Amino acid sequence: MATLLPVSKPISQLHLAPGSKVTIPDVSWEEFEAILQELGERRTARIAYHSSTLEITLPLPEHEVPTDLISDIVKLLLRFTGRRYQPFGSTTFRQPTVAGIEPDACFYIQNYERMIGRRKLQPDDPPPDLAIETDVMSFTTIAAYRAIAIPEVWIYANGQLQIYVMQTGDYRPVEASPLFPQMPIAVWIEQAISRAWAVGSLQALEEVEASLKTWLS
Repeated sequence: MATLLPVSKPISQLHLAPGSKVTIPDVSWEEFEAILQELGERRTARIAYHSSTLEITLPLPEHEVPTDLISDIVKLLLRFTGRRYQPFGSTTFRQPTVAGIEPDACFYIQNYERMIGRRKLQPDDPPPDLAIETDVMSFTTIAAYRAIAIPEVWIYANGQLQIYVMQTGDYRPVEASPLFPQMPIAVWIEQAISRAWAVGSLQALEEVEASLKTWLS
């Protein structure tokens, strides 16, 4: 009977097709940290880690259009509502030994001053106030967000935006964003992304700005 020998290959040698995902079980926290170091920061792949399960996802190219546009809309909304912010992109957030997650985009709002000039997260840094995810979600991703306790997560998938807020230790879907109460955020974002494919992101953003001005008048 043949003996099966374990095969060890660097994660960086994985060649993922756009839109694909690989799930690796039984990954220790130390191995997760080593994998992050091996993959480096200049990459398009996104990771999610929770309870010894690691997911590596390579987004589709069209993933970037809604991600960038939603981020620009958030900046627009914050500017029009007179609030400052600090964007942190797809920074890796960790709950040591438990979870790690890289949002497609995220923002510090309440604690933005504390994060200005921060080049590397410190152990006592708070999570961002808002995270954005486009298309790719899974049990591991949700569990990682729950462990890190980001207060509000926006998930855009299949042409729709769903807003989730952390309530009593778990995420609950809500109709309106606590960050932008009363505003029809989902409607604006869904319309803007649909329009962006037809007229471009800049015009779509200008149309959101016009709707916002009308709404505030």
